[in-house]
Amino acid sequence: MTMAVRSPCVEVCTFDGRTGYCIACLRTRDEAREWKKMTDHRRHRIVNDRARRQAKLARAASD
Repeated sequence: MTMAVRSPCVEVCTFDGRTGYCIACLRTRDEAREWKKMTDHRRHRIVNDRARRQAKLARAASD
């Protein structure tokens, strides 16, 4: 089975303690772990949320 939405993983897997997001792919641990089991709809929602997550990560880093 081919996934229509490719994983954003770049094999860095360093998670921010404040936001819970990976600093590279901007997914949570649970999202990264469950990626292959998710529906494409859910994957799209995660990928499309990257800008908001990146802004949240930047705010957390500046606090």
